[in-house]
Amino acid sequence: RIPDDPKRNHRTEHQLLTRNPMKPILNKIAIIAGLSLLASCQSFFDEDPVYSTTTDTFFNSETALETYAIGFLEGHMPSAATLTRGDQYSDICVTTQTEGFLKTGGYSAQQANNWARGNWRPLYNVNYYLKHMKDAAPYVDDATMKHYEGVGRFFRALFYYAKVRTFGAVPWYEKSIEATDREELYKDRDNREYVCRKILDDLNYACTYCSTAASYRVQASYIHRYVALALKARFCLYEGTMRKYHTLDPSTGKPWLSDESEMYLRECVSACEAIIRDGVYSITDNPANRKTQYRAMFVESNATTAYANEIIWARNYDSDLNVTHYMNSYLINQQYGNYAFTRQFINTYLMTDGTPFTEKYPDYNGVDFATECADRDYRLAQTIRTPGFTRDGGKTQWAPDVTFSKTGYQPIKWLTDDSSKDTNTSKCDNDVPLMRYAEVLLNYAEAKAELGEMSEEIWNKTIKPLRERSGVASIYPAEADPYMAAYFQNQVSDPYILEVRRERGVELTMENVRYDDIVRWHQGELFARPWIGIWIAAAETPIDLNGDGVNDCIVTSDPGNKSPLKILFIDGASEAGHKLSQGTSGNILPSTAIERKWHDYKYVKPVPTTARQENPNLSQNPEW
Repeated sequence: RIPDDPKRNHRTEHQLLTRNPMKPILNKIAIIAGLSLLASCQSFFDEDPVYSTTTDTFFNSETALETYAIGFLEGHMPSAATLTRGDQYSDICVTTQTEGFLKTGGYSAQQANNWARGNWRPLYNVNYYLKHMKDAAPYVDDATMKHYEGVGRFFRALFYYAKVRTFGAVPWYEKSIEATDREELYKDRDNREYVCRKILDDLNYACTYCSTAASYRVQASYIHRYVALALKARFCLYEGTMRKYHTLDPSTGKPWLSDESEMYLRECVSACEAIIRDGVYSITDNPANRKTQYRAMFVESNATTAYANEIIWARNYDSDLNVTHYMNSYLINQQYGNYAFTRQFINTYLMTDGTPFTEKYPDYNGVDFATECADRDYRLAQTIRTPGFTRDGGKTQWAPDVTFSKTGYQPIKWLTDDSSKDTNTSKCDNDVPLMRYAEVLLNYAEAKAELGEMSEEIWNKTIKPLRERSGVASIYPAEADPYMAAYFQNQVSDPYILEVRRERGVELTMENVRYDDIVRWHQGELFARPWIGIWIAAAETPIDLNGDGVNDCIVTSDPGNKSPLKILFIDGASEAGHKLSQGTSGNILPSTAIERKWHDYKYVKPVPTTARQENPNLSQNPEW
């Protein structure tokens, strides 16, 4: 959903993704680019691509297979921007603009443009590879051939998983389509059940045959069996809960063709158990570092090495190779956005004794900022600016900036310690985890809870280590937390499901999973829920938010206020302006000028009108 950083150096980033010093491989990247070009304008599936060598001469070694497979990384791996900013239009965040699909008339089939040749080219490249890689069979042993076929099928599954999340039903293609094959080129979409079964077939193959060798695992971006298992777990949990909580297929508006929810949840369990059983990965937990070790995974430039026991798949960045991103700028400078969390979400962080914050303070929305940050899950102070937050080796105190984060809850999860990287340039080189062992544990716990099979043993293997790493006492729940039940609109009362959802939100925030979670749980109304921020005791009064004895900000309704402090202007006269819930005091209520409306047909996006004009056989999603 978020465009790549245009400042990125793609050539050097590709070098970095390979982490391979062999010049022959890097020299063949130009061949990959040629191999992936499409010759015909008639269709993105027709004819062989133009290239500078032939398949007979290219696919003749393991190195050739590796070279082509490396080429998939650029086209399929999400960028730092996509991963770290993907949650910004979900229920947990406040922004100054809204995605078009949440606005009345802001998005339609006529406006959609996500079915063009470029959107499907990655699939063509994968199918081309899967067809021609077999030419290497005389030169490569059987196990290696199966590994690289598994890599190709992994990327095809990854491609279609994204398409299913976007459109629901899509046409399934597992071969390069000839220009003369009009039946395939102009067919309708295959139903979602069929496509998802094919995705599962591809993932099962990859999980069976992709290698577990350390030589693949030490390359953070390479595909191996555990990456495939982690994707299978993510996909199967998504599809299993989608079928459970959506009685109708969003692609058709009709009941599902068959009840496959339990099947997908059990496949999720199977994939997670395979990763857990092998013992290759674990949760990083040094009790002496519990106040810092969570965030360190997201701000260190060598995180994929330092946390190799937890990070399963990642995107590497390195300033020495000029392969960088600009996340500091995005979390500091208003020109990139105004990322802020909602109080409703912040309320879900537990106290360190394992009890709910909302239980300790019955008037939980009226608790002042310093008090609400005290004795909380250590991940809170590693996710937002709280009293005591410092940067530059502890030399500078950084209070929440209410001119940037309108609720007062300003994120720091991906913000590096070095403030010299905050300027409007791409300087950050912290690695970006794409799949972590923590998610595997959460997927396992959720699937078990949804199947009605949560036990204290499962809890102790999954939720307990995540909470203990964060300084939170693990309490096996005996009953549902009323706040969590109400948060999810009293959809479920199972305490285990609710606690897993709490833990998932806290642990995986800002990792591009929350939007999909809300969709699969059938909680779309949360996208349009009113926003609430921190408690302000009195307007027109300087406030010390970070507790260092120096005032940081002021909330005022006086447009002429020239205070040197950070200023949040409120406007009681305007319906759309920022407000305080009790007029001159209360919770910050960010502007309502940003329209957000939800309808259930928005669980999938429309097939673009241009695509349906070119192929009249394509069906449309209901109400689009």
